[in-house]
Amino acid sequence: MNQTDTMQAVVLNGHGGVEVLELKTVPMPQPEAAKIRIRISTSGINRADLLQRIGRYPVPAGWPEDILGMECSGVVDALGPGVKQWKVGDPVMGILGGGGYAQYVNTDASCVVSIPENLGLKEAGAIPEVFMTAFDAIVLQMSLSRKETLLIHAVGSGVGTAALQIGKVMGVKTIGTSRSAHKLDKAKAYGLDHAILADDKWSETVLDVTDGYGADVILDLVGGPYLEGNQKAIAHKGRHIVVGVPGGVSGTIDLRAMMGKRVTLRGTVLRARSLQEKVELTESFEKDILPFLEQGSISPVVEKIFSPNEVGKAHSMMAANENFGKLLIDWE
Repeated sequence: MNQTDTMQAVVLNGHGGVEVLELKTVPMPQPEAAKIRIRISTSGINRADLLQRIGRYPVPAGWPEDILGMECSGVVDALGPGVKQWKVGDPVMGILGGGGYAQYVNTDASCVVSIPENLGLKEAGAIPEVFMTAFDAIVLQMSLSRKETLLIHAVGSGVGTAALQIGKVMGVKTIGTSRSAHKLDKAKAYGLDHAILADDKWSETVLDVTDGYGADVILDLVGGPYLEGNQKAIAHKGRHIVVGVPGGVSGTIDLRAMMGKRVTLRGTVLRARSLQEKVELTESFEKDILPFLEQGSISPVVEKIFSPNEVGKAHSMMAANENFGKLLIDWE
C-alpha cells in the first residue's frame, strides 16, 4: 500500500473514554457506483459521536464502525460509476452515516448539496447535521408555521442554534431554555425572543411570556427531565418532538392532560433512516433552507475548531456542555 492509497483518520480503538480515540493511517476509501469521495475540509462533532464512542449508538449498515463522524464539508475528490451531477473539485457538504473523522469519506452522491459561495469550506462543516435535523423536526414533521411559538430546549446547542435561526426566518416567536445564562445571552444575538433559565420553574415562565397560551411546537433536545414541564408549557393542539435525550430517557407523563390538550408527541432520529429518506430530506433542505444560507439570513455557529489530534479534547468539551453551537475537526 503506497501513500496515495492511505489517509489519516481518528479511529476507535475499542469503546470507552476519550482514550480510545486514536489518530491512525488507514486505507483510503474508493467510491462505488452512485457514490462520491469527498476530501474533507472539516467534520462536525455531534453528541451521537460520544454515545457511539462508549458503545451506545449502533452504526448503520454500510458505514465504518470504527470511524466516527456524521457530517462534513469538503470538495469532491473522485466519482463512482454513474455519478453525473457532480464533478471533481465541487465544494459540497452533507450528512453521513459515519466515517467523517477522516481526510476522505465516501457518500451517496444524492446526500450532499453545494456549499454557497458566501460560506467558507471550513465553516460549512457546521451545517449539515444540525440544520437538517432542526429543519426536519420543526418544519417537515411538526409543521411549524408563521406567527406560531417555538420552544427550543438546549437552545445553545448545535441543533438549538440552527432551530432558532430557522424559526426567525419563518417569522415565529422563539423561546429558548438553557442551564447557562451565558449561552442564553449569546442566543439573543441570533434573535431569541425569550431567554429562559432552565430552573425548576421554567414551564411557568413559558406560560408567563406567552400570556398563558404556551408553545405551539416544542423542540426537545434534553429528554426525560423536561417531559412533565413540557406538558404544562405546551399549547392546545401543540406539537412536541423529542430529538435528543442527554438528560435521561424516561419521565412522567399525564396522559389525561395530553388528551385534553390534544397534544402530538413524537420522537425522531435521522442517522438510522433509509437512503431514500435521507435523499428526500437533502432535497427539501436544498430547496427550502439553502437559499437562506446563500442570503446570509442564517449561518453556521462555530464555537471552536480542533486539529485531528485534539478530538479527545473536543469530546470532553461537548460532554461538559461548554460549547455554544458547533465543534469542528480541521482536516486541511
